[in-house]
Amino acid sequence: MSAATLSPARQRTGIRLAVRPATVIAGAFVALVLLAAVAPGLLASGTPTQIDLTNALATPSWSHPFGTDEAGRDLLTRVIYGTRLSLGIGLGATGIAMSLAIVLGFVAGLAGGFVDTVITRVLEVFFAFPALLAALLVIAIFGPSVTTSIVAVGLGSMPGYARMVRGQVLNVRQAGYIESAHALGHGRWTVLRRHLFPNAMRPLVAVATLGVGQSIVWASSLAFLGLGVPPPSPEWGALLDAGRLYITTSWWLEVLPGLVIVLFALAVTSLGRTLQHRLEGAAR
Repeated sequence: MSAATLSPARQRTGIRLAVRPATVIAGAFVALVLLAAVAPGLLASGTPTQIDLTNALATPSWSHPFGTDEAGRDLLTRVIYGTRLSLGIGLGATGIAMSLAIVLGFVAGLAGGFVDTVITRVLEVFFAFPALLAALLVIAIFGPSVTTSIVAVGLGSMPGYARMVRGQVLNVRQAGYIESAHALGHGRWTVLRRHLFPNAMRPLVAVATLGVGQSIVWASSLAFLGLGVPPPSPEWGALLDAGRLYITTSWWLEVLPGLVIVLFALAVTSLGRTLQHRLEGAAR
């Protein structure tokens, strides 16, 4: 039976069942990262602070798949236990960025006129500074810490999200079903709650998913510069910072945590794009 003869319901079912192998692999890796964040003891037998000076800077082996650091601590164990902190920074920064973006974007898109002009100009001022530079400024003022990293990365990525939200609100408020809802006598708050907000936010769900990986990469970049969570924390960026001094002699201290960060960012990006395609297909 050809695809043209299938009913719309059967076609939609086929679309839902068509999952790419890359998406499955990405989902499995993200699930493994979530397990490490929730229950690190299931994946690591030791502790991230367990010191063994007789085994310092050991190369990767069966007993230490990621090698050991200058204090003989198992690097894989430290990466696993640092997952919760790194993921918390990514989720927290994305949450701050999206919350501020939703408020500013909806106010600008709904109010229009002078209010829209002011908010747009403020966002343009933020855009004048690179996101990483804005984060560096916040950390330079308040000092490096977990909270500062979350706030700094969140503020740095907020303007882009706010512009997206504003654009979505402007598009949705001009849709025919919004005019129909007003014509049927629905109140402004009802139209906003039932129609405008859900439809404007649907594409941003995937964007927020992509933002988690991006936030972790930015936070790790700040830590690599010595402006993130300070060592001896097992946070991924702090591991990069700690391994920087040994990059020419003990490559695994820098390469392997960095590889985990890159793979997680790629996996989350893959899942986010898949989610975006599904949402766009459901909206048609």
